[in-house]
Amino acid sequence: MTKTHRAGLAALLVGGGLLVGVLLTTGFEWTAPTQSQERAEKHLLGAQGEAPGDLMALETLSKAFVRVAQIVNPSVVTISSERVIRPASRGGRPSMPEDHPFREFFGDDFFDRFWQGPQGPDEDLRSRGLGSGVIVSDDGYILTNNHVVADAEQIKVVVMDGRELTAKLIGADRESDVALIKVDTKGLPAIRFGDSDRLEVGEWVVAVGSPFSENLAHTVTAGIVSAKGRTHVGIVDFEDFIQTDAAINPGNSGGALVNLRGELVGINTAIATRSGFYQGVGFAIPVSMARKVMDDLLNQGKVVRGWLGVVIQSLDEDLASGLKLGSKRGVLVNDVSPGGPADRAGIRRGDVILEFEGTEVKDADHLQSLVAGRDPGSPATLRIHRDGKDRKVSAGLGERPSNPQQAMRGGSESEGDQETKSTPAASLGFSVEPLTPALARELGYTGEEGVVVGGVDRGGPASQKNIRRGDLIQEVNGKAITSVKEFEAAIKDLKPGEAALLLILRDETTFFTAVRVPEEKK
Repeated sequence: MTKTHRAGLAALLVGGGLLVGVLLTTGFEWTAPTQSQERAEKHLLGAQGEAPGDLMALETLSKAFVRVAQIVNPSVVTISSERVIRPASRGGRPSMPEDHPFREFFGDDFFDRFWQGPQGPDEDLRSRGLGSGVIVSDDGYILTNNHVVADAEQIKVVVMDGRELTAKLIGADRESDVALIKVDTKGLPAIRFGDSDRLEVGEWVVAVGSPFSENLAHTVTAGIVSAKGRTHVGIVDFEDFIQTDAAINPGNSGGALVNLRGELVGINTAIATRSGFYQGVGFAIPVSMARKVMDDLLNQGKVVRGWLGVVIQSLDEDLASGLKLGSKRGVLVNDVSPGGPADRAGIRRGDVILEFEGTEVKDADHLQSLVAGRDPGSPATLRIHRDGKDRKVSAGLGERPSNPQQAMRGGSESEGDQETKSTPAASLGFSVEPLTPALARELGYTGEEGVVVGGVDRGGPASQKNIRRGDLIQEVNGKAITSVKEFEAAIKDLKPGEAALLLILRDETTFFTAVRVPEEKK
């Protein structure tokens, strides 16, 4: 047998082995269907060979996704941006700061590849970024993310028919991560706007964009709305994200999130991931927010937001208990801007805002988004809790300043931990001392009254609530405190499990916190 014949026989044996394997797995019944197979086919197709209702329903759903892709794809574009990065040796800054919030969501490796080019020791770098956008008018306006086009010197847009167009930045809003760009052409297929407020958790949605590269433009993925109103994500100042499990990857940023009617309900923004790639959780800006930003940029050249003029903090269980509230829903007013909208409406420090325009307030971020979503000058009705009673107040909103005072949310880690003396305050894990004139000058508490936190037990109740050495305690359970004696009298009757509601001044900002006396160990 020749070498060629042996090779041919080996190939035949391999092929034959595969064929035998197939025959074995089917019991050699490969020439005609078995009775069980015929019964299964009849069950699936029905007596007349027609698909049953459940199978037809699945086909209808499948065709719905096809129709959505056909409708939406022409309205989604690929965006490439280019900017110059100066190396640190010449006074430049890194292309993406190490503490930038998007690093957490997209991963370090992605940003190293997404934003940086080949690096020379003292040469300017040309960095190229990739993202997506949504055509919102036939004359060339396109919505996208601010981080897709931020600081770009050149913006290119590729439409579905392959044309590459130069775009200019109309305006951007870093606080919501929305940007509006425009290309100089007409007759573009504009997307239809939907109503993101009517979205329901569990509803099907489709994401369209250009993940990873231009070669993957117009990628369509499907999923459901996993959650709505997501805050505390840590990406931007104003967060009210739609959460979805539709696959979103780097490059999808700025692309469309649509419902099964092909209507735009969100602008895809970020993913929660440890690898830099899709892991089942993505976030989109509701179209209601994105559209307001777009309208403001077009009509006023900037984004205008409502402003209430309060410094607020979210409630925890101890604060809610100290305020005698049934739950920790709502926000606590730490301070009121003199002459601001809240001040004119009669809102006071220590009030708890429970509702804003009929919407129950979940936390400080939620109220901030609700207020910011209203136009300056518009009226707003609030339900507040004060002195054990609920009441309604009306406020005329102002315009949010460019640099409003940041709301305190409890400070940071305790400083100057040391053992406390055996006083009534010791059960709360800290000590206090009088505010002498010399100490007031040292700490900057000129003209203020209260008692100063002297020491904080490491790991104690006060430490866990981020009370620091040098904090000025001005009130206990709503009563003004001017001396150590008054402070000790105010807390001496606290029983294990009960909390003291403290008003604290720190760095020219006041805030409330509640410290609970530890339960006695059994």
